[in-house]
Amino acid sequence: MNPLTLSHVLAAVLALSVSGAGIAGPREDQLAAYAAAAKAANPAFAGFSAARGKTLHTQSFGLGKPDTPACTSCHGNDPRGAGRTPAGKTVEAMALSVSPTRYVDPAKVEKWFKRNCNEVLGRECNAQEKGDWLTFMAGQ
Repeated sequence: MNPLTLSHVLAAVLALSVSGAGIAGPREDQLAAYAAAAKAANPAFAGFSAARGKTLHTQSFGLGKPDTPACTSCHGNDPRGAGRTPAGKTVEAMALSVSPTRYVDPAKVEKWFKRNCNEVLGRECNAQEKGDWLTFMAGQ
């Protein structure tokens, strides 16, 4: 390869890598949408919290289904481990460190939040709760 062509290839690779650095993925886009919704609902919203997400994941609630009072009822105490539904079906680990392809399909994420929040909390989760929980799982 002649030096002029090589320099053009290197310049193109460098340009692509720099321009791609600012591109958000589906998870980041979803968190940004949750942040905008959380800010609209509460102007004092200052960002998501993994600590609040952990509390949401581990806390027992009394308003959902009796056999699923907490996220840990099905997902287990350790997000890096597999869980099990009351019917005995295995649930893949929730932690991104173990299941890196999780949370990339926004429709699927919303489907499971709607189902699981209603079963555990007895209501849908709000945008801050969703963002906090996803932030917690991203750090696991």
